Amino acid sequence: MSQVRIAGAAAHFGRDLEWCLARIGKLVGDARHAGAALLVLPDAALGGYLADLRHPDPDALPPALDPDDPVFAKVAALAGEMVVCVGYCEADGDGGRYNAAACLHGDGVLGRHRKVHLPAGETAAYRAGDAFTAFDTPVGRLGMLIDYDKTFPESARSLALGGAQILACLSAWPASITNQAPRMSQDRQSRLFDLYDCARAAENQVVVVSSNQTGAMGGMRFLGQAKVVGPAGNILARTWAKAGLAVAELDVAAEIARARRVLSHLDERRPDAY
Repeated sequence: MSQVRIAGAAAHFGRDLEWCLARIGKLVGDARHAGAALLVLPDAALGGYLADLRHPDPDALPPALDPDDPVFAKVAALAGEMVVCVGYCEADGDGGRYNAAACLHGDGVLGRHRKVHLPAGETAAYRAGDAFTAFDTPVGRLGMLIDYDKTFPESARSLALGGAQILACLSAWPASITNQAPRMSQDRQSRLFDLYDCARAAENQVVVVSSNQTGAMGGMRFLGQAKVVGPAGNILARTWAKAGLAVAELDVAAEIARARRVLSHLDERRPDAY
């Protein structure tokens, strides 16, 4: 048995990179104090998210970072012995941008992901990625999803088939823009956010660590609702709508083995019938 503590963060991030780094340093420190070996930060933690999802202002986009930007070495240094996943806007070298995430450790970058599924507004600001890749980390084999990626079961399933034991879901997920509810608990996007986290964990029998932004940017209110979900789809820890850390301790491999002991979803698929 090998118990590990993992944490998902709910926090607000804006355009100022130095301010974002300070906020990341505080969250890493809090996670380390809680004994966490893995911390999943929100999407766009380096530079903030779009201020308007329906009509993004091309002159007010997040700062586009090269993959070798010195800021990643700074985050890796903050991470030290921990594994930290962080979202950012990636420059692709020819004027394009991707909504991206990096997984870092004191030794450097362990893995990267470019968001594959873009909602309508994002297509005006970002290009779409084209792959889901699992990779090894000190806390186990891991894969990353960004925001809308987790709406599509194939995204998480691709990572699970690649051996991912933990899915890091980084989000800047707002409350419903078109059907606003008087209370966050009644919000359609709030319900979907939780539903997708639990469904992706249960259907693949893996651990999901879900982060999200809080606060507001432009006309959007972000949901928070960071959580850790077990391979049975059970929420082990959560932040609700407030900023903070959802921290859970578990033996990832043992919990996955227990969930798959009788019914192993990946093994019992029938791809020829789909």
